[in-house]
Amino acid sequence: MRLKEGKNGHIYVVEKIQTELDLERRLEALGLTEGSQITVLNNDKKGAMTVKFRGTRFALGRRIADNIIVREAAA
Repeated sequence: MRLKEGKNGHIYVVEKIQTELDLERRLEALGLTEGSQITVLNNDKKGAMTVKFRGTRFALGRRIADNIIVREAAA
């Protein structure tokens, strides 16, 4: 599934990031890499969504979130 489809309060594991190379490198520098866990804090389906990874909160635009493939983390 795509990150933009994630539900509030759920934890996901990043499987693949499919963006242009510059943006992918920037996300990697922030700590968002394949295999890392990401928690959806606010996804109200309007504008940017708020997520948390590596202990820091980030706002991600819909275009970026649409290009991040995730799976739900095991409970």
